[in-house]
Amino acid sequence: MNRDLVIIMKKIQLKIKLEDGAVMPQYQTEHAAGFDVNANVKEPVTIRPGERMLIPTGLKMAIPPGYEAQVRPRSGLAIKQGISIVNTPGTVDADYRGEIGIILINHGKEDFIVNPKDRIAQIIINKVEHPELLQAEELDETKRGEGGFGSTGTEHKE
Repeated sequence: MNRDLVIIMKKIQLKIKLEDGAVMPQYQTEHAAGFDVNANVKEPVTIRPGERMLIPTGLKMAIPPGYEAQVRPRSGLAIKQGISIVNTPGTVDADYRGEIGIILINHGKEDFIVNPKDRIAQIIINKVEHPELLQAEELDETKRGEGGFGSTGTEHKE
């Protein structure tokens, strides 16, 4: 007998308060994972190569408990101008109610100008788990062990 599995997911709601001049974020396509956020600057701001700057968005959010907002770079800005976010992904906790600021960095070779209402980042809402934290004297052994950065895939197999 062929049975279709239907999963019904409840949509969460994200309350967003807009400060003066702020733009309501929006998804650019039907299946976009993140919604774009815009700069809430009154006049153009220049970020020189190698510089980083906190750009206001004018957005405040009430993220539901058990979730976080991840602030991520926009791929178009990254490839075309070398613009990224310093602490990517930036995390906005569910209990934070202040304005969301985006810490942009210019990895490019030319000045980057942030104009009022430019789309500067994207935000993805993710479920967060809070495991019970247990202090342990020993940890389970694994094949990798304590191998750190770059330790996997470096052995030549013959």
